[in-house]
Amino acid sequence: MTAPSTPPLYLRVAGHYRDAIRAGALPPGDRMPSVRALTRLHRVSLSTALQACRSLEDEGLLEARPRSGYFVRKPRRIGAPIPPASEPETLQAVAAQHVGMHARVSAFLAQCARQEVRIDLAAAYASADGYPAEPLRNATVRVLRQHPALLVTPMQANGEPQLRAVIARRALDAGMRLAPDDVLITQGCIEALNVALRAVTRPGDTVAVESPTFYGLLQILETLGLRALEVPTSPATGLSIEALELALQTHERIKAMVVVPNLQNPLGCVMPDSHKERLVALCARAGLPVIEDDTYSALADGDTPLKALKAWDPAGGVIHCASLRKILAPGMRLGWVSGGRWHTRIQMLKYAQSRTNDALTQLGTAEFMGTSAHDRHLSRLRRMLKDRREQMADAIAAHFPAGTRLSVPAGGLMLWVELPTACAAQAVFEQALPHGIRVAPGPLFSNSDRFGNFLRVNCGGPFDAVADQAVRRLGAIVRGWA
Repeated sequence: MTAPSTPPLYLRVAGHYRDAIRAGALPPGDRMPSVRALTRLHRVSLSTALQACRSLEDEGLLEARPRSGYFVRKPRRIGAPIPPASEPETLQAVAAQHVGMHARVSAFLAQCARQEVRIDLAAAYASADGYPAEPLRNATVRVLRQHPALLVTPMQANGEPQLRAVIARRALDAGMRLAPDDVLITQGCIEALNVALRAVTRPGDTVAVESPTFYGLLQILETLGLRALEVPTSPATGLSIEALELALQTHERIKAMVVVPNLQNPLGCVMPDSHKERLVALCARAGLPVIEDDTYSALADGDTPLKALKAWDPAGGVIHCASLRKILAPGMRLGWVSGGRWHTRIQMLKYAQSRTNDALTQLGTAEFMGTSAHDRHLSRLRRMLKDRREQMADAIAAHFPAGTRLSVPAGGLMLWVELPTACAAQAVFEQALPHGIRVAPGPLFSNSDRFGNFLRVNCGGPFDAVADQAVRRLGAIVRGWA
């Protein structure tokens, strides 16, 4: 009989404090011993102590406070806290298949359009009070005063140099070393993904994607005649590198992969830096282009920027796509792409597809992003979103039935909620609409009829009386199925 394996040291340290928290020896609000104190108490390395704290944070038992350390979190409700979202049950990728999402998404949008919406919990952006409307407006006015003929002047190819320079400078924080000429301005991240896929694939090719994944990506794959290979993705650590490696050995015609390593949509997970490095190395060995969707990373909790996959990409095998819509202004369709080895081809495809973006929006954005006001805006938005995620998670824990599971991500705009097994998310969506409540049902986020008992819930708006009433109503609908 095989002896049971000993858990890693950091998990043993974490278990010690987990037991203390559950026993009440460390009550809610108490400060954990500092990371350095843990190294002395348990004779472990600094990294082991930090891993132990982060493990307890992932379980919802601790919270990190800037410049103060870790504190015991209050329980989400009387009794056991709501359990975290479940991990994938298998490392096997879903069989590659042609995407058929247009009909499903069109039906979803048509149903939404037929009902008056009081609260949109299906969206993926913050409410207007989260964005710098007045500073952006003032920056745009200044640009027009400085360039009175701007609206009647031809636009710069590849984007305005001022904006590309600001983006290249800020990309340093994510570990990327880009020149302004390495940046191409696009109509949001959707266009960036579109031209990136067109640059490295042909109709009939297979593209590896996360499972679940953003339905907009599945729509792009469908329009390009590509097949989707869904790779299991963890709500804690992101895409399974082991599952991707297996898929590369067993599936032909995989020509690219698209991944959201930071605050993945819809899971909200962040891939550890060690996994990011392994992923880039694996794809480089396989000659597989990596398309990185970096829509949400600036919304991560705290002021330490998350590293991009491209930080580990000296050979240019990663195409980095990003958006400013979620972090700066939902009313602007501004994004950018840095195409690595395929940058020249991507420039040509972008020009053929939509020509250049308008100059006024680019220059106004560059004016704002080039100042410390942009950093203050992001810091404020991150704090706001963290509070709203916590409030929404607490309300779901209080009003949804037993068997509901979720993981509260360390940033971003959304929660991925696993309903009791018997509950059909599509039916919840349909029953909520007449009450003016819009949610995003899980089947939208897969091409393979998976996630039928999941909902994506937006946390970007204020948790006011309308939001509270909506969660109570959703909970009642779910209880009717449970």
